[in-house]
Amino acid sequence: MLSLASETSPAWVARALEHLDEVLVDHAHCEKKAASTAVSLLFRYPERTEMLPALSALAREELTHFEQLLQLLAARRIVYRRLAPAPYATDLLAAVRPEEPERLVDTLLCLSLIEARSCERMKLLGEHVPDQELALFYRGLLASEARHHQGYVELAAGVAGETVARARLRALAAHEANVIATAPPLARMHA
Repeated sequence: MLSLASETSPAWVARALEHLDEVLVDHAHCEKKAASTAVSLLFRYPERTEMLPALSALAREELTHFEQLLQLLAARRIVYRRLAPAPYATDLLAAVRPEEPERLVDTLLCLSLIEARSCERMKLLGEHVPDQELALFYRGLLASEARHHQGYVELAAGVAGETVARARLRALAAHEANVIATAPPLARMHA
């Protein structure tokens, strides 16, 4: 369902649990960036009116998750701060083709893979975090992340057609698996 070509290694889970405060701060940044990216697509592709409602709704939901994480951080007295980002998104998006409409299709599919990887890792956190409140929080996000993944795939299929979009998704998923395998061992959602 998530279209990932690889699974997260147990080493990531161990690292995330060891540096959970940092992962939570990074997760907040990820939600903010996801909202910003959806809004930027609204501006970049205003003529794609069929996509605008879905992108707008997605941006709002991502901002809601950002706000939830800010509240969670405050309740735990974890300072929300700037973090050096992992190179994951930059490396993943390096595979985006430059010409339209391929650029849009690839961007949407890369965003779908980011959402899929987030969903997979939130599931792992929900299963392994010893703090039950936090585990419940992560399990509560799974449906949204899976829906965002599928929504981006559907938007790409609306541009390129189902067969083309699915074939390109498989190719980008293989690229994403390589990106995640070679990511530096940071305490980040996507490292």
